[in-house]
Amino acid sequence: MNYSSIKFNDIANGDGVRTSLFVSGCRHHCRGCFNKVAWDFNAGEPFTAAVQERILRSVEPEWISGLSILGGEPFEPENQIGLLPFLRKYRSRCPGKSLWMWTGFIYERDLLAQDGRARCEATDEILWLADVLVDGPFIEEMKDITLRFRGSSNQRIIKLR
Repeated sequence: MNYSSIKFNDIANGDGVRTSLFVSGCRHHCRGCFNKVAWDFNAGEPFTAAVQERILRSVEPEWISGLSILGGEPFEPENQIGLLPFLRKYRSRCPGKSLWMWTGFIYERDLLAQDGRARCEATDEILWLADVLVDGPFIEEMKDITLRFRGSSNQRIIKLR
């Protein structure tokens, strides 16, 4: 798995001050996407153990609220497989911190349903590890810059924990 960028001390992607990881790879190709560079699965850099450790250390200070995973598309099956071991480590090392995740998939249809487009062997555990899921594709005609943590009004903030 590759990642396109990491934002430390981010205040735009979830409650509080966070570290935000933007994974590479997305097949949605939403018109008006703010992060087209992350559509390519080969964009960015490899998500190595050293990168993961740097992220984990960045969320340890008391004043950091947690970790946010965006994209690209974290719920592309190959990204789920790449993220799951890291998310297990995150939960183990930072049990009091929150985990926010974004997806262009629809929670009930694509992630929960047994025949969902994004389901794989990692999906249920990733959803169990996450606190908040922001779901739904970005729809340019529904863009609303007044919304917190979302780009278009069709997207939902779902509290999983």
